[in-house]
Amino acid sequence: MKALLRFRPPFWAALLVFVAGATYACEDFLATNQQATLDELTLANPAAVEGTLIATYRMLDHVFGAWGYTASNWVWGSITSDDAYKGSEASDAGPQVDFEMYNWGTGGAHDYLNDKWRHTYEAVARANATLRLLAVVVERDPRAMRQSDQDGIRGEALFLRAHYYFEAWRMWRNIPYYSENDTDFRKTNVGVDVVDSILRDLDQAISLLPETPRHGEVGRATRWTAQAYKGRVQMYASDYAGALATLEDVRTSGPYALEQDFSRVWTAFLEYSNGPETILAYQASANDGDPSGSNANYGERLNFPHSGSPFGCCGFHQPSQNLVNFFAVDANGLPLALADPTSWNGRDDNLDAAASAAMLLDPRLDWTVSRDGVPVKDWGPHEPGWIRAPAYGGHYSPKKNLYEDASGAVSNVGWVNTQLSSMNTHIFRYADLLLLLAEAYVEQGRLEDARTIVNQIRARAGQAAQGCALPPDANRAAKLLALYPQCAGDARIAVPLDDPSIAWADYQIGLYPAAGWDQAYAREAVRYERRLELAMEGERFFDLRRWGIAEQVLNDYIATEQVRRPYLTAAATFSARHALFPIPDIQIELSRVTDPETGAQMEMLVQNPGW
Repeated sequence: MKALLRFRPPFWAALLVFVAGATYACEDFLATNQQATLDELTLANPAAVEGTLIATYRMLDHVFGAWGYTASNWVWGSITSDDAYKGSEASDAGPQVDFEMYNWGTGGAHDYLNDKWRHTYEAVARANATLRLLAVVVERDPRAMRQSDQDGIRGEALFLRAHYYFEAWRMWRNIPYYSENDTDFRKTNVGVDVVDSILRDLDQAISLLPETPRHGEVGRATRWTAQAYKGRVQMYASDYAGALATLEDVRTSGPYALEQDFSRVWTAFLEYSNGPETILAYQASANDGDPSGSNANYGERLNFPHSGSPFGCCGFHQPSQNLVNFFAVDANGLPLALADPTSWNGRDDNLDAAASAAMLLDPRLDWTVSRDGVPVKDWGPHEPGWIRAPAYGGHYSPKKNLYEDASGAVSNVGWVNTQLSSMNTHIFRYADLLLLLAEAYVEQGRLEDARTIVNQIRARAGQAAQGCALPPDANRAAKLLALYPQCAGDARIAVPLDDPSIAWADYQIGLYPAAGWDQAYAREAVRYERRLELAMEGERFFDLRRWGIAEQVLNDYIATEQVRRPYLTAAATFSARHALFPIPDIQIELSRVTDPETGAQMEMLVQNPGW
């Protein structure tokens, strides 16, 4: 996929436009030109099959609607958790506040939910269209496509369908399932075993896909992508024994590895893109001929510092004070939240460079969060003026999604083009997989194996910290040097933890000893490590919910944060009904059918409990 989406964008763009234009007709255009929509039989040729598959990959990130669907799930997995505030200012994107405050029954909330629903089922429809087109092409002429391409296309489409159904399942749990052979599109969501269907698709994909990307196009799903994803689904289904076997095989025999240091995980530098840690990522593309830049990291475009910054807009998805406090460590370099569970979250002021200089911090804090006075990759120090409304959204900006200035990844087109770049968005990466395996080890009683993995993750985290990264821009370089003269001539983004140039934090990270590593402590340590490693990546809320601790953690969080962010006093109590998101009202209405015997109207989709 990387070759298709970045190295040969005209080919990719042309294919996508061809398929979209042929499959989805414009009403006004047809009214004027009196032409018929091309059907699947007309499109039954190898180029259209490949193009429809590419269109299915494209659905990995934002395509239409507001911000209810993005590759990173920041609306659903971060601002609903203790990781992040909605951010920006109170008057902007009000429905996001409803999700942050667990008021999920509002009309605005259902608009966002409907965006997620229709985007996900559009993606499923594209996967199914790929499978149908492939079958027609092969039936017409078995020699039209090489067997390896037939298997690869089918495997990739099945994998993508499984991914999109998993996205819907972990949102709503009770969802209808459509295969490529279905013609009835008002199916019920009652009594549907979607997990079984997802796992069946993944098993088929594993049997069909090659071990390396088809045609060498990095970003396409492989056998190992599908197997890694299968283990992820098994963990969500609480099949710890099955997940352990699946993920252990990926770890032992698969192609993945941790990146050398954290600076190479979330990066726009092409040489590190799709590195050994990438399992599944949205392959962003900038400057590929699209006049709006919509193939770039569009789903993340709101999550940049505001107008006082080099990015120009928009200040959403701001890290919470709770999250920033969570990165404090004790004298052994272990999470302070474990050693001091009652007071680790006591800080209620801006943890800027001056305030943190004498503290012990996990270095991942400054790869995850942009703090005042601390270099932001190679953009110079974060400034208070980069925050849109600090009294509302706090003092911090997200950082993982920011591209580096020196990477040359920025888009030259689009509204506020400085928000757009060719930086990929991780959907599933190897550190996530390892921590899921560690979790399975804990639940299966293999505690030392879990400790080995957690310490492996922590050892990697200790390889590098944010460095001076003297900006290429003279004005921003001057601002950095005014604070830190020792940074003169030092363009290093990543440096050792004890590098003498660092004056904005005292970084320390330790490994867990064997003493005291019983099951309860190991379970807590693995869960803490997932938060530290995957913060702001859209996983936190789903983790809390599947662990069965969301109610306790999030109600405690709101009780503390409503003092820091007064608007949160309007938050609803997190309760049993929040175990699932409500199904969009409009989708329930659209599912109505007429009973052939009684003539009565009935709804095939049943709303989730409590909504």
